[in-house]
Amino acid sequence: MIPIGDQDERQGLPIVNLAIIAINVLVFVLLQLPSDAFTMGFSVIPKEITHGIDLIGPVQIALPDGTSTVIDEAPGPSPIWLTLFTSIFMHGGWTHLGGNMLFLFIFGDNVERRLGSLLYIAFYLVCGVIASAAQIATDPSSVIPSLGASGAISGVLAAYLVYFPQNRVRVLVGFRFITEVPAILMIGLWFLIQFISGIGSIAVSAETGGGVAYFAHIGGFIAGLVLAFLLRALGRGPTQPFATA
Repeated sequence: MIPIGDQDERQGLPIVNLAIIAINVLVFVLLQLPSDAFTMGFSVIPKEITHGIDLIGPVQIALPDGTSTVIDEAPGPSPIWLTLFTSIFMHGGWTHLGGNMLFLFIFGDNVERRLGSLLYIAFYLVCGVIASAAQIATDPSSVIPSLGASGAISGVLAAYLVYFPQNRVRVLVGFRFITEVPAILMIGLWFLIQFISGIGSIAVSAETGGGVAYFAHIGGFIAGLVLAFLLRALGRGPTQPFATA
Protein backbone atom coordinates (compact mmCIF):
# COMPACT_ATOMS: atom_id res chain seq x y z
CA MET A 1 0.00 0.00 0.00
CA ILE A 2 1.36 3.40 -1.03
CA PRO A 3 -0.12 6.37 0.86
CA ILE A 4 -1.28 9.24 -1.35
CA GLY A 5 -3.25 11.41 1.11
CA ASP A 6 -4.87 11.70 4.52
CA GLN A 7 -7.19 13.80 6.70
CA ASP A 8 -5.41 17.10 7.23
CA GLU A 9 -5.68 19.41 10.20
CA ARG A 10 -6.28 22.79 8.53
CA GLN A 11 -4.57 24.91 11.17
CA GLY A 12 -1.68 26.83 9.72
CA LEU A 13 1.13 26.06 7.31
CA PRO A 14 3.48 23.22 8.39
CA ILE A 15 6.57 25.33 7.78
CA VAL A 16 9.09 22.99 9.41
CA ASN A 17 7.82 19.89 7.60
CA LEU A 18 8.00 21.67 4.24
CA ALA A 19 11.46 23.02 5.10
CA ILE A 20 12.72 19.52 5.96
CA ILE A 21 11.46 18.24 2.61
CA ALA A 22 13.14 21.14 0.79
CA ILE A 23 16.44 20.57 2.61
CA ASN A 24 16.43 16.86 1.74
CA VAL A 25 15.84 17.61 -1.94
CA LEU A 26 18.48 20.35 -2.07
CA VAL A 27 21.10 18.24 -0.29
CA PHE A 28 20.56 15.40 -2.72
CA VAL A 29 20.56 17.55 -5.86
CA LEU A 30 23.23 20.11 -4.96
CA LEU A 31 25.62 18.10 -2.78
CA GLN A 32 25.17 14.37 -3.32
CA LEU A 33 24.64 14.10 -7.05
CA PRO A 34 27.76 16.12 -7.95
CA SER A 35 30.01 14.40 -5.38
CA ASP A 36 30.24 10.81 -4.15
CA ALA A 37 32.78 12.09 -1.64
CA PHE A 38 30.11 14.13 0.15
CA THR A 39 27.86 11.08 0.42
CA MET A 40 30.65 8.85 1.73
CA GLY A 41 31.98 11.46 4.14
CA PHE A 42 28.74 12.66 5.69
CA SER A 43 26.88 9.34 5.98
CA VAL A 44 26.90 7.45 9.27
CA ILE A 45 29.60 4.78 9.43
CA PRO A 46 29.18 2.68 12.59
CA LYS A 47 32.90 2.13 13.13
CA GLU A 48 33.54 5.87 12.96
CA ILE A 49 30.96 6.53 15.68
CA THR A 50 31.92 3.67 17.99
CA HIS A 51 35.68 4.24 17.64
CA GLY A 52 35.65 8.04 17.39
CA ILE A 53 37.65 8.08 14.16
CA ASP A 54 37.17 9.44 10.64
CA LEU A 55 37.90 6.69 8.14
CA ILE A 56 39.56 8.06 5.01
CA GLY A 57 40.69 6.15 1.95
CA PRO A 58 40.01 2.67 0.54
CA VAL A 59 38.39 0.10 2.84
CA GLN A 60 37.82 -3.52 1.79
CA ILE A 61 34.47 -5.15 2.50
CA ALA A 62 33.04 -8.62 1.89
CA LEU A 63 30.16 -9.21 -0.52
CA PRO A 64 27.32 -11.76 -0.18
CA ASP A 65 28.78 -13.93 -2.98
CA GLY A 66 32.03 -14.44 -1.08
CA THR A 67 34.04 -11.91 -3.06
CA SER A 68 35.17 -8.53 -1.83
CA THR A 69 35.18 -4.96 -3.02
CA VAL A 70 36.74 -1.68 -1.97
CA ILE A 71 34.82 1.43 -0.99
CA ASP A 72 36.58 4.78 -0.82
CA GLU A 73 35.77 6.48 2.48
CA ALA A 74 35.93 10.29 2.35
CA PRO A 75 36.63 12.89 5.04
CA GLY A 76 33.62 13.71 7.19
CA PRO A 77 32.68 16.53 9.56
CA SER A 78 34.53 17.31 12.77
CA PRO A 79 33.59 15.96 15.23
CA ILE A 80 32.63 12.82 13.33
CA TRP A 81 29.50 12.18 15.42
CA LEU A 82 27.85 15.04 13.52
CA THR A 83 27.15 12.47 10.80
CA LEU A 84 24.34 11.26 13.07
CA PHE A 85 22.58 14.48 12.02
CA THR A 86 23.89 15.05 8.48
CA SER A 87 22.93 11.54 7.37
CA ILE A 88 19.28 12.24 8.25
CA PHE A 89 19.09 14.66 5.31
CA MET A 90 20.77 12.40 2.72
CA HIS A 91 19.50 9.67 0.40
CA GLY A 92 20.78 6.83 -1.73
CA GLY A 93 18.86 7.62 -4.93
CA TRP A 94 15.80 9.25 -6.47
CA THR A 95 13.48 6.40 -5.42
CA HIS A 96 14.77 6.51 -1.84
CA LEU A 97 14.31 10.29 -1.72
CA GLY A 98 10.89 10.26 -3.39
CA GLY A 99 9.47 7.54 -1.16
CA ASN A 100 10.66 9.15 2.05
CA MET A 101 9.46 12.62 1.09
CA LEU A 102 6.04 11.26 0.10
CA PHE A 103 5.57 9.72 3.56
CA LEU A 104 6.85 12.86 5.26
CA PHE A 105 4.61 15.15 3.20
CA ILE A 106 1.50 13.10 3.98
CA PHE A 107 2.03 12.36 7.68
CA GLY A 108 4.42 15.05 8.93
CA ASP A 109 2.15 18.08 8.57
CA ASN A 110 -0.47 16.86 11.05
CA VAL A 111 2.19 15.88 13.58
CA GLU A 112 3.86 19.29 13.27
CA ARG A 113 0.56 21.11 13.78
CA ARG A 114 -0.17 18.99 16.84
CA LEU A 115 3.28 19.40 18.44
CA GLY A 116 4.14 22.88 17.25
CA SER A 117 6.98 23.72 14.89
CA LEU A 118 9.85 23.97 17.38
CA LEU A 119 8.96 20.80 19.24
CA TYR A 120 8.40 18.99 15.94
CA ILE A 121 11.93 19.66 14.64
CA ALA A 122 13.39 18.50 17.96
CA PHE A 123 11.19 15.39 17.84
CA TYR A 124 12.28 14.69 14.25
CA LEU A 125 15.99 15.00 14.98
CA VAL A 126 15.85 12.92 18.17
CA CYS A 127 14.03 10.11 16.37
CA GLY A 128 16.57 10.24 13.55
CA VAL A 129 19.56 10.01 15.89
CA ILE A 130 18.03 7.16 17.90
CA ALA A 131 17.26 5.36 14.65
CA SER A 132 20.92 5.62 13.59
CA ALA A 133 22.02 4.40 17.03
CA ALA A 134 19.74 1.37 16.71
CA GLN A 135 21.26 0.49 13.35
CA ILE A 136 24.80 0.99 14.67
CA ALA A 137 24.03 -1.36 17.57
CA THR A 138 23.41 -4.23 15.14
CA ASP A 139 27.04 -4.08 13.94
CA PRO A 140 29.20 -1.49 15.73
CA SER A 141 32.30 -2.27 13.64
CA SER A 142 30.65 -2.00 10.23
CA VAL A 143 32.25 0.30 7.66
CA ILE A 144 29.13 0.35 5.46
CA PRO A 145 27.75 3.92 5.15
CA SER A 146 24.17 4.42 6.32
CA LEU A 147 22.02 7.36 5.29
CA GLY A 148 18.43 8.47 4.84
CA ALA A 149 15.52 10.14 6.58
CA SER A 150 13.67 6.85 7.05
CA GLY A 151 14.44 6.52 10.76
CA ALA A 152 13.24 10.03 11.58
CA ILE A 153 10.16 9.55 9.40
CA SER A 154 9.45 6.28 11.20
CA GLY A 155 9.23 8.33 14.39
CA VAL A 156 6.79 10.70 12.68
CA LEU A 157 4.65 7.73 11.63
CA ALA A 158 4.61 6.51 15.24
CA ALA A 159 3.47 9.92 16.46
CA TYR A 160 0.76 10.00 13.82
CA LEU A 161 -0.37 6.57 15.03
CA VAL A 162 -0.59 7.82 18.62
CA TYR A 163 -2.37 11.08 17.81
CA PHE A 164 -4.51 10.17 14.78
CA PRO A 165 -5.06 6.38 14.76
CA GLN A 166 -8.51 6.58 13.15
CA ASN A 167 -7.66 9.20 10.51
CA ARG A 168 -8.51 7.94 7.05
CA VAL A 169 -5.48 7.45 4.81
CA ARG A 170 -5.90 7.16 1.04
CA VAL A 171 -3.68 4.40 -0.32
CA LEU A 172 -2.83 3.05 -3.74
CA VAL A 173 -3.07 -0.73 -3.60
CA GLY A 174 -0.98 -2.75 -6.04
CA PHE A 175 -0.87 0.20 -8.48
CA ARG A 176 -4.46 -0.78 -9.38
CA PHE A 177 -7.00 1.03 -7.22
CA ILE A 178 -7.31 3.65 -4.50
CA THR A 179 -9.05 3.03 -1.18
CA GLU A 180 -9.17 4.51 2.33
CA VAL A 181 -8.02 2.71 5.47
CA PRO A 182 -7.55 3.83 9.10
CA ALA A 183 -4.06 5.09 9.90
CA ILE A 184 -3.72 2.40 12.56
CA LEU A 185 -4.08 -0.26 9.85
CA MET A 186 -1.79 1.32 7.28
CA ILE A 187 1.00 2.32 9.70
CA GLY A 188 0.59 -0.84 11.77
CA LEU A 189 1.05 -3.00 8.69
CA TRP A 190 4.05 -0.93 7.64
CA PHE A 191 5.73 -1.44 11.03
CA LEU A 192 4.96 -5.16 11.02
CA ILE A 193 6.75 -5.50 7.69
CA GLN A 194 9.75 -3.57 9.05
CA PHE A 195 9.86 -5.73 12.18
CA ILE A 196 9.69 -9.03 10.31
CA SER A 197 12.27 -7.85 7.78
CA GLY A 198 14.53 -6.66 10.58
CA ILE A 199 14.40 -10.01 12.35
CA GLY A 200 15.14 -11.74 9.05
CA SER A 201 18.14 -9.49 8.44
CA ILE A 202 19.83 -10.55 11.69
CA ALA A 203 21.19 -13.61 9.92
CA VAL A 204 22.94 -11.39 7.36
CA SER A 205 26.03 -9.53 8.51
CA ALA A 206 26.14 -5.83 7.80
CA GLU A 207 29.61 -6.46 6.37
CA THR A 208 28.18 -8.40 3.45
CA GLY A 209 26.63 -5.40 1.80
CA GLY A 210 24.24 -2.54 2.31
CA GLY A 211 20.52 -2.81 1.77
CA VAL A 212 17.66 -1.48 3.88
CA ALA A 213 18.49 -0.38 7.44
CA TYR A 214 15.46 -2.06 9.02
CA PHE A 215 16.66 -1.56 12.57
CA ALA A 216 16.89 2.17 11.94
CA HIS A 217 13.20 2.05 10.99
CA ILE A 218 12.36 0.01 14.09
CA GLY A 219 14.46 2.18 16.40
CA GLY A 220 13.01 5.40 15.03
CA PHE A 221 9.46 4.07 15.32
CA ILE A 222 9.89 2.96 18.93
CA ALA A 223 11.50 6.29 19.80
CA GLY A 224 8.58 8.10 18.17
CA LEU A 225 6.05 6.03 20.11
CA VAL A 226 7.71 6.69 23.46
CA LEU A 227 8.15 10.42 22.81
CA ALA A 228 4.60 10.84 21.48
CA PHE A 229 3.08 9.17 24.53
CA LEU A 230 5.25 11.26 26.86
CA LEU A 231 4.33 14.47 25.06
CA ARG A 232 0.64 13.57 25.11
CA ALA A 233 0.88 13.03 28.86
CA LEU A 234 2.35 16.55 29.10
CA GLY A 235 -0.60 17.97 27.19
CA ARG A 236 0.74 17.80 23.63
CA GLY A 237 -1.79 16.01 21.45
CA PRO A 238 -5.13 14.33 22.18
CA THR A 239 -5.78 12.96 25.65
CA GLN A 240 -7.87 10.10 24.27
CA PRO A 241 -5.95 7.27 22.56
CA PHE A 242 -8.31 7.11 19.60
CA ALA A 243 -9.12 10.77 19.03
CA THR A 244 -9.36 11.90 15.41
CA ALA A 245 -8.47 15.17 13.75
